[in-house]
Amino acid sequence: MSDCHSLGDCDDSRIERLYEYLDGALSHKDLVEIKDHLEDCPECAEEHNLECVIRSVVKRSCTEVAPSTLKASILERISQIKTVDH
Repeated sequence: MSDCHSLGDCDDSRIERLYEYLDGALSHKDLVEIKDHLEDCPECAEEHNLECVIRSVVKRSCTEVAPSTLKASILERISQIKTVDH
């Protein structure tokens, strides 16, 4: 049975443990506890699902490679700024 009886009953520490759960930073016992809690608590389940989507988008974005022309442009601009400063 969940210790969240209505939407909004989970506190920040419970949400923080959800992030630890997603990071794989909990013991097996704690992983089971959080998994069971997610099945009973719509608020935490929604937070879990949202965090999964956010992490997926960030992960996908981190694999994109900037065009070489952008890199060259940025390096040229940095060089120009360094020259002006000296």
